[in-house]
Amino acid sequence: MSTKVLISGASIAGPALAYWLGRHGFETTAVELAPALRGGGQAVDFRGKTHLTVLERMGVLDELRALDTGGSPMTFVDRRGRQILRLPADFAGGDVEVPRGELAQVLYQRSLPRTEYLFGDSITALEETPTGVRVAFRHGAPREFDLVIGADGLHSHVRRLAFGPEERYVRHLGYYAATWQLSNYLDLPPGSVGLNVPGRLAAVGADHRDPTRAGAFFLFASTELRYDRHDVAQQKTLIRDAFAGLGWEVPRLLESLGQAPELYFDSISRADLPAWSTGRIALLGDAACGATIGGMGTGTAVVAAYVLAGELARARGDHRTAFARYEHALRDYARGCQKGGDRTGPFLAPGTATGLRVRNGLLNRRWILDKMLETGKQISSVDLPDYATELTNAAAFSAVDEVQALLP
Repeated sequence: MSTKVLISGASIAGPALAYWLGRHGFETTAVELAPALRGGGQAVDFRGKTHLTVLERMGVLDELRALDTGGSPMTFVDRRGRQILRLPADFAGGDVEVPRGELAQVLYQRSLPRTEYLFGDSITALEETPTGVRVAFRHGAPREFDLVIGADGLHSHVRRLAFGPEERYVRHLGYYAATWQLSNYLDLPPGSVGLNVPGRLAAVGADHRDPTRAGAFFLFASTELRYDRHDVAQQKTLIRDAFAGLGWEVPRLLESLGQAPELYFDSISRADLPAWSTGRIALLGDAACGATIGGMGTGTAVVAAYVLAGELARARGDHRTAFARYEHALRDYARGCQKGGDRTGPFLAPGTATGLRVRNGLLNRRWILDKMLETGKQISSVDLPDYATELTNAAAFSAVDEVQALLP
């Protein structure tokens, strides 16, 4: 009888894990609060040998390369619109850059043949039993699973239920970020252009697939704010207040915010837990070790999904052994990647005029950019087992042993 695993979350980490679990013979269910697979979102990138190796083993690397945006050059301007810094496409785009929604669709389709998806529902309670975890859902009937994995992001619901309140584990890093869609009224080419003043960045970039559309990206320094994460009107007010009085295209971009059908707004924060599992429940991706922006969270999540599924298969469903090996293999790696998130806010919107001048002076030197790119690839690299080969060999040896046991 196969091990039954429930995954909470169907963005990136969840479908990636579902794919690998299905490939290893687990019976997998994924539950997602949204009524359907989420589209849109900023472009996300993969960089370095480790990321590309996992994507290749999944069989999606060529498909993602066909969707590659080619990277997104970034231009920073002053209040008069004069260029003060330009970062080339490869700086932000890594080795492969794809829109987040398109990546989610690829991973979902790959996992779908062996995964049951429950959209428009969520977990309301978790109760460990001697043989599994009894799960209550907001809409569906209670069910029991052998294991539960929280792949539901920085504000993980599974983490709250199984580990305790979010404030114990999530640390605010001093900035907030917002994105929304609008028309490409500036007729921008691919890439983004943004006003940079101390502690604030207001940027807009053309959509990679539809040149008539654009995306706004606003980032600002702030102490931790108290607001309702489900109150979009309140979040729009916070953004308007933070950028009031700025020139350039900011007033018009803020005006478009009123008509935006969807808004992403969140703090730049990071999750730090003393352990990534408790009993039969484990965390994956941003829920375990996330950094909102700049922490290579997407690449780390895909790598972690590969390792978690591989260790569960290697341990033949023994969750205690598998969870311990999974965390041991990746904790230091994830911490190294997370450090990028600590620097994202100060990098994109230094808090002082002096900080802006220093950053611009340094990054206008190509050799410094190359050094930063190489460092990023080193940080995102870790040695990984080839689970497929290892498990195939183990099965072959087991078969030989069984045959030999039958011989006289």
